[in-house]
Amino acid sequence: MLSTILTKSFSKDTALLILRVITGTVLIHHGFEKLANIENFADAFVRPLHIPFPIFFSYVAAFSEIGGSWLLILGLATRFGALAIVGTISVAIYHALVTSGFNIFLLELLLLYFASATSIALTGPGDFSIDEVIIRVLRSESNDENVQESVKTKTDTGKLTSKEDLTKKGGIFQFLQANLLSDTSN
Repeated sequence: MLSTILTKSFSKDTALLILRVITGTVLIHHGFEKLANIENFADAFVRPLHIPFPIFFSYVAAFSEIGGSWLLILGLATRFGALAIVGTISVAIYHALVTSGFNIFLLELLLLYFASATSIALTGPGDFSIDEVIIRVLRSESNDENVQESVKTKTDTGKLTSKEDLTKKGGIFQFLQANLLSDTSN
């Protein structure tokens, strides 16, 4: 039991869970504050940057913070949620630099959100996430299909085809598993 708790994987996955949940929980209220008075937010933060369609982009910022936070908390499409937050926080950092210069008191919270979301986007959600459950289900389905196809191919042709030939027949689920949902190389 103790060796399981002290392993790198368990510690890393627990740290990612804590980082995801706390970042999402603390950041979500910023999105709701924007929605509470979208005109005020647009006047104070979007229009000074001369971004076109300030009300529309104010809604984009609010919903990316709310949606991205929920995705982080749940661990569902985690990298997508983290990238939404990184985009919004990047604009907020730019706004702070343009309007106030390098004011560490304005930048420190933004930089912490940026670092947290970027770390999650780069490392993935960890094992304690819905993404990981989806990947495990897809992986088991893929393995079942490969076994069934190899048995069928072996009985039909008398020889076993390579694994590479079978994976070329993949599909959207294998693409998601390999590229988008999580870091499967660990």
